[in-house]
Amino acid sequence: MTWKSHLRNAAIIIVLLLAGAYWYLSSPDKARVALEDMQGQAPKLTTPRRENFPTINIAKVVGWPEGAKPSAASGLKVAAFAEKLDHPRWLLELPNGDILVAESWAPKRPSQGIGDKIARNIMSKADGIETSPDRITLLRDANGDGVAEFRSVFLDGLHSPFGMALVGETLYVANTDAVLAFPYKTGETKIAAKGTKILDLPSSPPNNHWARNLIAAPDGQSLYITVGSNSNIAEGGMDKEQDRALIRQYDLKTKQSLVYAYGLRNPNGLAFNPKSGTLWTVVNERDMLGSDGPPDYLTTVDFGTFYGWPFFYWGGIQDQRVPQLRLDLQQYTKRPDYALGPHVAALGLAFNSGTALGSRFSNGAFIGMHGSWNRYPASGYKVVYVPFNERGFPTGEKPADVLTGFLNDKGQAQGRPVGVIVDRKGALLVADDAGNRIWRVTAG
Repeated sequence: MTWKSHLRNAAIIIVLLLAGAYWYLSSPDKARVALEDMQGQAPKLTTPRRENFPTINIAKVVGWPEGAKPSAASGLKVAAFAEKLDHPRWLLELPNGDILVAESWAPKRPSQGIGDKIARNIMSKADGIETSPDRITLLRDANGDGVAEFRSVFLDGLHSPFGMALVGETLYVANTDAVLAFPYKTGETKIAAKGTKILDLPSSPPNNHWARNLIAAPDGQSLYITVGSNSNIAEGGMDKEQDRALIRQYDLKTKQSLVYAYGLRNPNGLAFNPKSGTLWTVVNERDMLGSDGPPDYLTTVDFGTFYGWPFFYWGGIQDQRVPQLRLDLQQYTKRPDYALGPHVAALGLAFNSGTALGSRFSNGAFIGMHGSWNRYPASGYKVVYVPFNERGFPTGEKPADVLTGFLNDKGQAQGRPVGVIVDRKGALLVADDAGNRIWRVTAG
């Protein structure tokens, strides 16, 4: 046997060993607790099952067949408000009823090694996109029939834009690396002016959890901006997490910013409860503790409060994988208000206090669950509603399904819900980034 044959055989053996190791390490951890038991105000938390390699269960993005749409809850109906968009993620309604939609995905960046390449490949398959459109599109339903018949590129040349907020005649946009301010006049269909940077945001590599949401306070005096962590559990060191895993407040008058709340692994949706005036957020919890891992959650955002990441979760439970460098923070860790279930990837959040969708949905929060890529069985891939009481907190009932059917019977993703808003007519709009549509939910 020649040396070339020996080399070839050795290479085959190495490949087989690597394949076997991959199969062993990536064999899926399957859920042992019903999803419903890990939702609500008193979720059933299991003993963590530490994973050396994450469970992978990617729903291949196939899009919606012609004429197909999600299934709406009883008493509701759904139709497409806009189609043929490019990865629509976030929504904002302007005073005249125009809808802005941020079309966006993760920014390009240099590879951080083989592990990073694998992670990026997983995310691109799960999201069905590789390059960010980097723009905001304006949609207009001038005749009021529930379908946007006009659209225009409102802003382009952005950098993975996400959150948007209008205060007076200034539109604020959260890129992944900065908050920009643009002049805006009601009715405009395009902004040509160059944005003014008012605040830098951390975006150092690998810039995981890249989406930056923002909203304005009801009094228009300040902005609140979300910044997710740069990793799962700070495995690259806390120095890589500077100014991350938090919600920042920016004072529009003084131009000063401060950390409003911290220890939030990946906060996304932000909304003020119109009845209580309290700020709420939805947060994606940590990975690689099994399919029954800590649930994503909905919680109030209290000034100066620590929510646990990376050292603790769910009110002070230690994550044994993380060096416990801050045990002094354990007693101060806030317990989330409401569990949404593990790996549901809760992103969108919008309160409703009107009756246009019926009394059942007249006091509570709509939540867009983007869906898991690392849980058996899959979780999320739906829009749900959490009922609230008159005191401004969840009633304790389990989330009610509003839109389902984003996964087909083969487990493939026809769509993935992200941002949600309630428009001025009381309809629910849902950004579907995998289906490239905006859905409009009304009473039916």
